[in-house]
Amino acid sequence: MAPSLDGLLAVVRAHRPDADTALVEHAYGEAAFWHEGQMRRSGDPFITHCLAVAAIVADPRMPPPVVCAALLHDVDDTACPPQRTADQFGNDVADLIAAVRTAVVSAYPQASHGTVPPTDAGDLSRERAVLAIRLADRLHNMRTIAFVAQSRQLLKARETLDVFAPVASAAGLESVGRELQDLASAVLQPALSSHAVTGRLLATVTLLLPSRQRARWQEEWSADLADHVSRYARTRFTLRVLLGAPRLSMTLRRPPCREQR
Repeated sequence: MAPSLDGLLAVVRAHRPDADTALVEHAYGEAAFWHEGQMRRSGDPFITHCLAVAAIVADPRMPPPVVCAALLHDVDDTACPPQRTADQFGNDVADLIAAVRTAVVSAYPQASHGTVPPTDAGDLSRERAVLAIRLADRLHNMRTIAFVAQSRQLLKARETLDVFAPVASAAGLESVGRELQDLASAVLQPALSSHAVTGRLLATVTLLLPSRQRARWQEEWSADLADHVSRYARTRFTLRVLLGAPRLSMTLRRPPCREQR
């Protein structure tokens, strides 16, 4: 489902019933104004990315100023005057946005060291807030990575698996870390895994055919399978073969008709 302001406010209120959500609503209005007309590669309005990042940040009980910074984390890429964010939301939010844009996640301790302090709502450091927004930004980008060129998908997925996922887990954001790992792994391994599964299934289907015909049909099906690029196309082709295999088997086992003289 597309992220919405109502959904974001619901997350904030669920974790912080006493929070002043007016600040978050104001940040949304500001982000929507400056990102108006901008679209993502998926065709969605850019503001949906801002909302999604903010919702991910709000889930582990981040305070409203951090949620606001998440909503506005890309506003510097618009025509928004540099000082406007500080004037509207204060220097703390503006400084947080600036830090997010320059943060290098690989500089944070890795999961194997276990030294990144967990995010805690009662003692939220600027470093942890910056890290939470950077991780949320990468998580939503990974959720929509299908719309990026394949070469860039592979680079982002490898970086996510090697750097972002371990850092998220070390920071106490286990659910973010697990999803980052799953999404990155899916990018790096789908062709191999889906091709292997469908190939093995087709090989099994040939067992329904007469032994003398198996090699020929397996070769033919494998060649046809290789012509299908996407996982969806390969799955559809394999399903058609599977459904038609019993009838094909009966046809091949039927004795040839002799012409009457």
